[in-house]
Amino acid sequence: MKRVSILSLHTSPLAQPGVGDGGGMNVYVRELVSALAHAGLDCTTYTRAWRPDLPRVVNVEPNHRVVHVEAGDFDLPKNDLVSVVDVFAEGVRDHILETGGTDVLHGNYWLSGIAGHRVKHELNLPLVMTFHTFSRVKAQGGDPEPVSREDAESSIIGCTDAICVSCTEEERQFRSLYGIPPGTIEIVAPGVEQAFFAPGEKRGARHALRLPVDVPVMLFVGRIQPLKGLDVAVETLARLADRRARLVVVGGASGNEGESEVARIRSLIESLGVVDRVDFVAPQAHHMLSTYYRAADVVIVPSRSESFGLVALEAAACGVPVVASGVGGLITIVEDGVTGHLVADRSPDVFASHVDRILSHPVQAAAMGARAAENARRYTWSFAAARLRRAYADVTSRNRILCR
Repeated sequence: MKRVSILSLHTSPLAQPGVGDGGGMNVYVRELVSALAHAGLDCTTYTRAWRPDLPRVVNVEPNHRVVHVEAGDFDLPKNDLVSVVDVFAEGVRDHILETGGTDVLHGNYWLSGIAGHRVKHELNLPLVMTFHTFSRVKAQGGDPEPVSREDAESSIIGCTDAICVSCTEEERQFRSLYGIPPGTIEIVAPGVEQAFFAPGEKRGARHALRLPVDVPVMLFVGRIQPLKGLDVAVETLARLADRRARLVVVGGASGNEGESEVARIRSLIESLGVVDRVDFVAPQAHHMLSTYYRAADVVIVPSRSESFGLVALEAAACGVPVVASGVGGLITIVEDGVTGHLVADRSPDVFASHVDRILSHPVQAAAMGARAAENARRYTWSFAAARLRRAYADVTSRNRILCR
């Protein structure tokens, strides 16, 4: 049985998405590792302990465990985590040696990449990386990262045996910004759990959530931080022709700017006169999001950048049209004019015109949602796991990439 060590330093797959730094990456790691375990791989996910009462090892299911590595203060801010990467790497290395070794390392996010890079050389292991976001891509979207992160990413890329991207658009972005890496590039699209995310009855979902059944509902799901563009969603609401329309926001403050962004958004809501039309909902258990998607007439994803866009895929799987920024993986998920609409410049006016069209043409909107659900059925975690298994087999059967 092939053994895989997955590194997820800054956020745990067991944590609640939408809280703090938990988001799509939590879902990605949890669901993909579960699919790998079901396929017969022995999987250990290493994450940083964020509370003192956490058990060292959590056995999630057969062949799938999470190990909490103590590294720094439990409540260490995300921006300070780089200072404990070496301690985290040592904890990962020691546990791997204590438990009989591993065949491949798979890092998630650049912080895990630094740790994985070190463990790769110390134990002579192949390293696979999923960055989830790249600093140069974020800079293009107006969210520059420190030079230290860009330098670290470049170093990791230069010594990684395989880099996983979510779609052809992310591969194109990567090649245009970073060139041709020494390792391979593997397209591993995330999946969606069809048992939870599937079309359902809107009226029943509205009743379950105590939402009015006779008003249009626009839904935003995600962490509240500038990158996700909640301000665009609010401005879109203010421009809609139907003044009964409501915006439901599911998510919480995230990152160093999270609390100030929430305050800014609330101020914007007040200035636009839509206080009584915006509902804030605390982060929900992942499987509960399906009820919110089904209750919505349209889902809005106005992110500045997005490597994939799991929210857009989950909404599509529930048969709901999506209006999204025309960036990153959203270009792959949303078929413009067929399953939803793409907005090139994140203009609230353009977002509003597309949302208005969906709200005022329910028959066409239903057809869009049906096509979206049909397209979403192509994305499964088992298929993603199969792609990864082939990548693992490749990197373990050839010579390691060495630092250049």
